[in-house]
Amino acid sequence: MKQAFALLSILALAAPLAAANNNDAPTATPTYYGEVQNILEQNCQVCHRPNGANLGGMVAPMAFTSYQETRPWARSIARQVEAGLMPPWHAAPQHHGVFENERSLPDEHRAALIAWAKGGAPMGNAADAPPAKVWEANDGWTIGEPDLVMDMGQDFFVEDDVRDQYVNFETVITEEMLPEPRWIKAVEFRPGGPVVHHIIARPFGGIAPGNDPTVHDDGFGTLVKPGTTIRWNMHYHKEPGPGTGTWDRSSVALRFYPKDYKPDHVMQNEAMGKFDFEIPPGDSNYVAKTTTKFERDALLLGYTPHMHLRGKSAHYLAKYPDGTEEVLLDVPRYDFNWQTHYKYHAGGKRIPAGTEIELTMTWDNSADNPANPDPTETVVYGGPTTSEMMFGFISYADAEPGYNPSNTGFLSQQRFDRDGFRKFIKENAGADWDSLSEEEQGRLFRRFRQQQRQSSDSAAGEGTVSGGE
Repeated sequence: MKQAFALLSILALAAPLAAANNNDAPTATPTYYGEVQNILEQNCQVCHRPNGANLGGMVAPMAFTSYQETRPWARSIARQVEAGLMPPWHAAPQHHGVFENERSLPDEHRAALIAWAKGGAPMGNAADAPPAKVWEANDGWTIGEPDLVMDMGQDFFVEDDVRDQYVNFETVITEEMLPEPRWIKAVEFRPGGPVVHHIIARPFGGIAPGNDPTVHDDGFGTLVKPGTTIRWNMHYHKEPGPGTGTWDRSSVALRFYPKDYKPDHVMQNEAMGKFDFEIPPGDSNYVAKTTTKFERDALLLGYTPHMHLRGKSAHYLAKYPDGTEEVLLDVPRYDFNWQTHYKYHAGGKRIPAGTEIELTMTWDNSADNPANPDPTETVVYGGPTTSEMMFGFISYADAEPGYNPSNTGFLSQQRFDRDGFRKFIKENAGADWDSLSEEEQGRLFRRFRQQQRQSSDSAAGEGTVSGGE
């Protein structure tokens, strides 16, 4: 009897121990060769490697292509992924899987990196891992070997005392460079120095910090011809001081389709935005809205919201002709240092003629915004980083194959024409709109709007009667 009781006691004790061993056993710490190397190859090494991706001048300062390179950064990696700062991706979770260039990190990968760092970042056994990924040599060009590389035509020195400087250059694509018209498949800019804040080089587009190079889907492209003038609008930004001056000679690379290939769709761009806004001092949630309408069926291909240091959120909303609405892009936590172009998968998103897109942006001009240069300032549109901007860029194409748009300029610029804006520019700027810096464009637009308001007030005043003596 005593033996039976003893046996039952042992079984009773053993049962919970067995359950603990089966269900609550501590998970083994991930190792570099067991899990981490594969996670880094999938999510990080596109930038964190020698000659990694150049995202609008942002180049990863360290490589994660071996255990020896990665181990010293283990704790930093854990902090960054735990805070959601790396990989840099700011679209709301509802857009998971929608955009081709999504950089979000799967939850299981995030958990593994954090556990690896907190567990001492063990190396593991190299025999457990497949061969390390070999990245194709590309001389630093993400788009592959370019067919044509052009620079801004001269070296330019940004002086020691400069904080913000705008400089315009013009270069011409000669017949020696380009003997015949070609359709562009991809465009990539390469800043020539660390003080390049952004580049606008019409007609090829531009970059800001965090931008991916432009790679068109098959069937989409833009045509470039010999004799094309490239208008470079360079914005340099740095902290002034002795020894901070530096040289720049930025460049742009093009990759073409084969000579006998003609894409079905011509790429176009829309720049939604406002120039006439004023953000009050201390306002933590200043809101501005603008809209644009598509008169033809279109294929939306991607979006790029653009604000400065006080930028807080961006929201693109489609209002369809049948009365329904759809959120196209929600960026609840805008980051000036990562101005991502959110690119759809191949083919884009089709919208019907008559669709209106509403852009809503918010700014935080309060002292709680750590990036705010001066919460006591009333902030208006301006080129300097310490001023603000409101732009919601949309890349798109007409849905009809073979359609050749007569005007590939911004829809918003076309509307400005109807309002007399082009005439105003010609009379007051003495130059073409595209050749002006963003700061000059903003200043002229504010003058134009002020003139419109004064004309409106004057017209209203003519219909009133003032009191007599």
